[in-house]
Amino acid sequence: MSPSLLVELFDRLPEFRSGDDEELWAAGVQEAIRHFRTGVREHYTEGTLQRLLSATDVKARRAAALAIGLTGSPDSVPAMARALHDDDPLVRQFATDSLWELWFRSGTPEQNWRLRQAIAQPDALKAKGELDELLHEAPTFAEVYNQRAIWFFKRGEFARAVEDCETVLRLNPYHFGAAAGMGQCLLKLNRPQAALRAFRQALEINPDLDLHDTVRALESLGGES
Repeated sequence: MSPSLLVELFDRLPEFRSGDDEELWAAGVQEAIRHFRTGVREHYTEGTLQRLLSATDVKARRAAALAIGLTGSPDSVPAMARALHDDDPLVRQFATDSLWELWFRSGTPEQNWRLRQAIAQPDALKAKGELDELLHEAPTFAEVYNQRAIWFFKRGEFARAVEDCETVLRLNPYHFGAAAGMGQCLLKLNRPQAALRAFRQALEINPDLDLHDTVRALESLGGES
């Protein structure tokens, strides 16, 4: 399928600028997004969208990155991770946001729904119990470990958060959020050199993360370059 139709579908959307909040933008153009998603599903396979992430036409790459986030599966994670290094900032932003969508869709439909319900649970202990139960049933669902790591971090259980982040990265080596989160936990544990390695890993995956100043500060502290 030619990228021209995908670009045409993309051009029907209200303009999205680099730095805009994609969730707020999408919320304001829900009907247009619905038509874009429908058109993509009718005319493009996921494999074609993955290939279009490397198209010479920047609009085709932007459209493909957005489309995969709306319609794709975890099979697209490696291709989307490569798009984090695209020359175009909008492609990189769509790729970043789309990866989070894919990570949250890495289980069965029911498991994906339960994960979102768990993190929206206002009772912290119930949320933790739901995450634990989900991991018992789906021990390879990386995003559940990541969300439990966030739960541990918020409660000062930094060592346990690190363990979960390490599990996330074993299951999904492209998870820049887990690498960055692990770095924050390691700083809390007064392990600056280990934190530096984690932050560097996060930046290797996603160079647009706001970690460059932190890395430079830790390099200066430890004498590394």
